[in-house]
Amino acid sequence: MTERFTIRTLNDIEAIERVPADERCPETSTLELIERGTAINPGATAIHFIASGDQWDQPQEITFAQLLARVRQTANLFTDLGIGPEDVVTYLLPNLPQTHFILWGAEAAGIANPINPLLEAHTIRDICNAAGTKILVTLGEIPGADIWQKVESFREEIPTLEKIVRVMGPSDKAGDIIGYEENIDAYPADHLTSGRVFHPDDIASLYHTGGTTGTPKLARRSHRNEIVLASNIVMAADLSAGETVMCGLPLFHCNGTCITGLAPFSVGASVVLLSPSGYRDQGVILNFFKIVERYRPVFFSTVPTVLGVLLNVPKDGADISSLRYVICGAAPLSVDLFNRFEAYSGMKIMEGYGLTEVACASAVNPRDGEHKIGSIGLHLPYNDIKVMILDSDGTYLRDAEDDEIGVIAVGGPCVFSGYVEESHNRDIWIDKEWFNTGDLGRRDSDGYLWLTGRRKELIIRGGHNIDPATIEEPLYRFEGVQTAAAVGRPDAYAGEVPVAYVQLKPGAEATEEEILAWARETIGERAAVPKAIHIIDEIPLTAVGKVFKPALRWDATRRVYEEELAALGNLARSVSVQVGEDPIHGTKATLRIECAADVLPETVRKTVADILELYTVHFEVEL
Repeated sequence: MTERFTIRTLNDIEAIERVPADERCPETSTLELIERGTAINPGATAIHFIASGDQWDQPQEITFAQLLARVRQTANLFTDLGIGPEDVVTYLLPNLPQTHFILWGAEAAGIANPINPLLEAHTIRDICNAAGTKILVTLGEIPGADIWQKVESFREEIPTLEKIVRVMGPSDKAGDIIGYEENIDAYPADHLTSGRVFHPDDIASLYHTGGTTGTPKLARRSHRNEIVLASNIVMAADLSAGETVMCGLPLFHCNGTCITGLAPFSVGASVVLLSPSGYRDQGVILNFFKIVERYRPVFFSTVPTVLGVLLNVPKDGADISSLRYVICGAAPLSVDLFNRFEAYSGMKIMEGYGLTEVACASAVNPRDGEHKIGSIGLHLPYNDIKVMILDSDGTYLRDAEDDEIGVIAVGGPCVFSGYVEESHNRDIWIDKEWFNTGDLGRRDSDGYLWLTGRRKELIIRGGHNIDPATIEEPLYRFEGVQTAAAVGRPDAYAGEVPVAYVQLKPGAEATEEEILAWARETIGERAAVPKAIHIIDEIPLTAVGKVFKPALRWDATRRVYEEELAALGNLARSVSVQVGEDPIHGTKATLRIECAADVLPETVRKTVADILELYTVHFEVEL
């Protein structure tokens, strides 16, 4: 029987932590977690797979016994193909039951390396080379999917690649391509043929978490990292055997794989896999509340963009009372969207925070305690979080006081061991123990954490991490560009989207449209293509000559807010926006508005609130 936990305050978390993590999580591998969950009720359904949103009531159902058997068989297939504990299995797959078999089978035989199949072919190739891929698992030639075509274009450019395993596709005569379904039943389902003895510090996975083309950043995550993360999610969500969760996030991201995968599997709870495309399947969104009524999930994990879309989907009387909460992270959530979705759905939103480098989640608003809207809540058990004051060189000076902004640093058993490429490990540790997240935040007197900005420069578009260098490097190759800088611009639905600022060389001539066309052709990640190019006279620099990106982010925010406030129309004589640093909120926009004759200030304030309701950058109105 699953142990139940109540988490309301820091005292509850400290009570949990009195039992050491290794005692509470004695398993040495993710395979053992799945074995533990299976033992509770082997005949229970582990996965309800919906082939498409329009077929929401016709699931393929896989029991825990079948899941465990396939994971072992897959591990044994990889062992037969030469995979050992230090060898890498990369997969390029949509959300399928086979994706779970491949992922956990790869971790049982060697090291799993999930890759986003929507990336451009050359970017996928670079990740494979950085990982040292030995086996590549990919989708076969399926109508409407181009994954196999991408693999065909670069497979000869990966020196370490020995075999390709094709899901939903046949083997080839030469033996270089192995048909998964065609061969899997030949392998034992009741044990690992390798006889592998696991250690919890063995590397389980390499997750891509940004990096420039040619030098991808791959986070090395151990079995212990993922085991403790799964245990934390079970405690935070109060999840138990026989319950159900929904997965609509992709299975190349640790949220989809661990929070709505490994965690429920570990306690005998089932997962509704919301089609190969997840939330990108329009049928899933349109039938979302019918799906909830049919499968009775207790929670799902998502990003603010999806919540905004679901507000416009009629419930049509569907019984969604099973949903206790939704876990929302990856991007800031506006207060208005928070309140509107809770009112519309009747469930709690648990805002959280985490990174791939700490297995996925580090903090979340407590399900049973106070929800402070806009905060990322309390730290999860065994996730040590400090707000630190560093000097200009990144050296630790002291811990921050309550409500003092500093750098968020994380320690504990969920923290990864570093990146594959050693150059990426420079300056990521504080005192060799604490991982410098690069995020800025503060902790209030109740222990709740608040994000106030990012020292690191990642752009987070709808939960998708974009390294600015993937935008800037191609722009520097455009003739006439002297300086290029990419930053995030606030967006009502994606949280932020990329834009780029360009300073031209003296005498150079180019238009914003020409540079944007070049960006579309040369940037290897569709999500990273800037929404706009701004040519400016001079890129702002720091005293030591580095690009001062906060000023560009402030300018991007100013432009967006001014564009949106044009909707005030004849309510205002004039509108001006100033954006800058704020000691509490990190960034603040000051809106100076002159009301038109005979227009009440309250009318203008309410209209401004309605216009900017989905934006997360704090603003104040001066009339």
